Amino acid sequence: MNIHIGADVDSGLTHAVSVTPAHAPGISQLPDLLREGDRTEFGDKKGYVNYRIKRAAHRPGACWAVALKASTRRPLTAANKRTHRRRSRMRNQAEHLLRALKCPLGYVRVRYKGSVKSVVQVCTLINPANLHLMRKRMLA
Repeated sequence: MNIHIGADVDSGLTHAVSVTPAHAPGISQLPDLLREGDRTEFGDKKGYVNYRIKRAAHRPGACWAVALKASTRRPLTAANKRTHRRRSRMRNQAEHLLRALKCPLGYVRVRYKGSVKSVVQVCTLINPANLHLMRKRMLA
């Protein structure tokens, strides 16, 4: 089971959740995770590199920040590696939500065999994870 989240770049809070079986490609969930006003699209894996979807998602003012694929014939340049590093720092904000889902809330493995129960459990735990990330801002 894979959890795909759409998170806000500034706050790191989740605005969309999608749960798929492990064999389903992650790129298929991308249209469901994007909002109309999103300006940046991040993908955590090279499997998100799909040039057809990249061209469709490209609009004025939008940034497609998915890691490029390297090959033996065409390795990544030093500038590409610096860009990947910068993008991975920004993408890490969304990963903090998954850490908040796993560590404090104890979601480390799938407990149910039924996919509906697992989806309900993930969607139920996302809101406390968002609150866990916002706790310092709420107390200030």
